[in-house]
Amino acid sequence: MSSAVILKAIELGLVLSVLSLGVYISFRILDIPDLTVDGSFSTGAATVAVMTMAGAPMVGLFAAFLAGCVCGIITALLQTKMHIQPLLAGIITMTGLYSINLRIMGNLPNMPLISLDPANATLFDKIDQPLLALIPIVAVIGLLLYWFFKTNLGLAIRATGNNEAMVRSSSINADTMKIIGFAISNGLVALSGALFAQYNHFADVTGGTGMMVIGLAGIIVGEAILQKHTIGFGLFAAILGACIYRFLYTLALQFGVPSGDMNLISAILVAITISIPYLRKRKGTENA
Repeated sequence: MSSAVILKAIELGLVLSVLSLGVYISFRILDIPDLTVDGSFSTGAATVAVMTMAGAPMVGLFAAFLAGCVCGIITALLQTKMHIQPLLAGIITMTGLYSINLRIMGNLPNMPLISLDPANATLFDKIDQPLLALIPIVAVIGLLLYWFFKTNLGLAIRATGNNEAMVRSSSINADTMKIIGFAISNGLVALSGALFAQYNHFADVTGGTGMMVIGLAGIIVGEAILQKHTIGFGLFAAILGACIYRFLYTLALQFGVPSGDMNLISAILVAITISIPYLRKRKGTENA
């Protein structure tokens, strides 16, 4: 495997690490699997594509984050105000986002981000080495999240995921905490989708398919290596795991594994890893 291939794997790993950070917030901190991810990832890509071709690629990244926040808020409102089951709320939002994303892109299923106009140059067109932009972006996001989840608001969100009944008894509005948590989560997922679109120079309305599983795979791989569950190690595990997962993904492709099979392999990996604690507990009970 050439150094260029390895470098590209690391770059894509850093792009997807932002996705894993978003999934970490909903899956680990709020303890709610959020299926909105597959839709909000494409929302970020669609938003930045339109903004980039309109001559505002940098503003497009910020707009993509805000669009993702709106997606997360919608899912949270379905859960908290309409009392729809969390998984179903995510499915509803994800399904609706397909049509919305299509409308954002002018009813085009995909949109290339290639133009001779310098104003339409993406973040990665303006520098020679994408890694020099991605490392600071991911580092800043990780540090901001670490700081945020140490604040009173961040601690309240973490407490809501850990013990919602206790939070409600403490006069903290758990519904508001979920809305904020889901907004940040999907905002980061959409930002990852935007970075992914600018990196690959195209946006696809179905580009978010399977991203929930990929985000989980990054988290699980990272946690398997670090094996610590503090907030700092958790965030770092999501970043590290996404990079390692993408490297292993690239390695598998180099060995001839069909790209179409990789989502299946990722799903099996996630299913087995999540089941390990239960299987260990069951084995211990049987031995007792």
